[in-house]
Amino acid sequence: MIRLLFAIVGGILLGGIVHLVSVLALPRIASQDAYSRLTEIATLNAVTPLPPAEPANSLMPYMDPAFAVAICRYDLSDGSIKLTAPVSEAYTSVSFYTQSNVAYYAINDRSAGRKVIELNLMTEAQHAELPEEEDVTAADRLIIDSPSTTGLIVLKALAPEPGMMDQARSSLAAAKCRLQTEPPVVKPEAKR
Repeated sequence: MIRLLFAIVGGILLGGIVHLVSVLALPRIASQDAYSRLTEIATLNAVTPLPPAEPANSLMPYMDPAFAVAICRYDLSDGSIKLTAPVSEAYTSVSFYTQSNVAYYAINDRSAGRKVIELNLMTEAQHAELPEEEDVTAADRLIIDSPSTTGLIVLKALAPEPGMMDQARSSLAAAKCRLQTEPPVVKPEAKR
């Protein structure tokens, strides 16, 4: 009887370990993650609008049909990225992901407090190379440190009514994601 009990407990423990390992390993070994699916349609260091979300044909999981979505697939090996995204009438958000689909930063139009979300994306090494006097604070221009050299920027604009979808798409179409050829410029401080 005790042997049977040990066999049952051992089987349950072994099954739990195998299940846990497979669940944790699956995202790392999956070949069709969001980055690899979007690589086929997205231009490097440029904003690419995604087709409308449909139940049978969705590029990314959990896409909301009330949002117009665009992405920027970036590579920081040649320099930093400058992103400018005009905000839509209802709501605009910008999210940053590594190539392995780890979200590391997000901002929306309300937290940006402006009519245009403007920021610089760079690696920590590129940020460290900026001269001390040109280190930009959040008051002037936002600098985001990317944990990897490649990844995705996902831009979303809400269309609260179906008739406003064209406006949401046009605000995302005006977004720019491009390599920055010059270092970020700081506005001179007012003399006290």
